[in-house]
Amino acid sequence: MPGTTIQSTDKAALRRALRAQRLALGAPERIQAALDMVENLAGLPDFAHIQNIAGYWAVGGELPLLGLFGRGFSARYHLPCLHDDGILRFAAWKPGDAVRSNAFGIPEPDVTHESLRGPETLDVVLLPMLGFTRAGHRLGQGGGWYDRSFAFLKSRARPAQPLLVGVGYALQEIAAFHTDSWDVRLDYVVTERELIRCAAHETDPT
Repeated sequence: MPGTTIQSTDKAALRRALRAQRLALGAPERIQAALDMVENLAGLPDFAHIQNIAGYWAVGGELPLLGLFGRGFSARYHLPCLHDDGILRFAAWKPGDAVRSNAFGIPEPDVTHESLRGPETLDVVLLPMLGFTRAGHRLGQGGGWYDRSFAFLKSRARPAQPLLVGVGYALQEIAAFHTDSWDVRLDYVVTERELIRCAAHETDPT
């Protein structure tokens, strides 16, 4: 069952309601959810052989990813960087590395342009989200950065490189919401409760 009973055809209203639910979580709940999520993420196919993975800097109550480092994760970890063409680039990062705030006030690696890599060069991308369906529909902040950056996957048989994994709390699950032609589906969703293979739910209503 969906983790929230929120119903709305207005995406702006839906985003506001989902943000409020997420922000209502206490610190102990967030910490435990982050640890449980990493355990579930380990069930991803070939998880131990991932070489290049991208995550995000958690803001606004998003599920934090630093638990990845606590379990001796060996893949090279990257964070997204905004680019003038509207397509994300990614830079290798580890705790303690220098960061700077982007146009939205979100920290991103403080590196040279030559150090950035394109979205197609990654093996797995962990995407933040406000809401999701089991069929892999992701409700983001509305800026379209991830949809533009991974639009090339829409023309490929899925799963394909990179694998797109939405990360969120179980309470962010919703039954359905209006989607657009440019939306890129997730391959998996991981929460503190489970790892969801979205292809198994592609007949879900949208």
